Amino acid sequence: MARTVGSHSDTTAQRVRAAALTLFARHGFAAVSMRQIATEVGVQVGALYNYTPDKQTLLFDLMRSHLEELLDAFEDRQDLPPPARLEAFVRFHIRFHHKRPEAVFIAYMELRNLSPENFAVIEDLRRAYENRLEAIIAAGVAQGAFDVADTKIATLAAIALLTGVNTWFRADGRLTLDAVEAQYWQMVSKALAGTANQL
Repeated sequence: MARTVGSHSDTTAQRVRAAALTLFARHGFAAVSMRQIATEVGVQVGALYNYTPDKQTLLFDLMRSHLEELLDAFEDRQDLPPPARLEAFVRFHIRFHHKRPEAVFIAYMELRNLSPENFAVIEDLRRAYENRLEAIIAAGVAQGAFDVADTKIATLAAIALLTGVNTWFRADGRLTLDAVEAQYWQMVSKALAGTANQL
């Protein structure tokens, strides 16, 4: 990302990203102009180009940063049995995404607005995360803890289920996040256990 040098510049760059994140999540990428982002930040439109060459690059940078942070944050304890590794994944995924609703919304809903080149990069990062879960499921199948016909389908189904929490959970609602994690872990574990021993 193009930017000027200095601590003030770094602060402004962060504000540009934060403003773009909020506006893209609230109105959709296509509906947001560079002028709106500049107004949100409190700078002239021309000043934005010190921090990003265009709106597409802003979207790509937000998505890439989110997925790289996701990959860096998840620690797969391969010393644990697959059911324990899977439970850790379930709880991590829900909690990580709960803290970043705007980034999650953009990462899933704005893929269509990426250029082909940027889409390929984001898809590689998404696949890297999916591969971590699939490795856990495959290990469980190999050890007889899980019973699924296709580990890739099971992976995608589990991620879709877990990410769905963001669409309905509210911190001031009936259930705590801990309670939601426990119930979703129960659902995922039962789905993957199939005819194998119950977890």
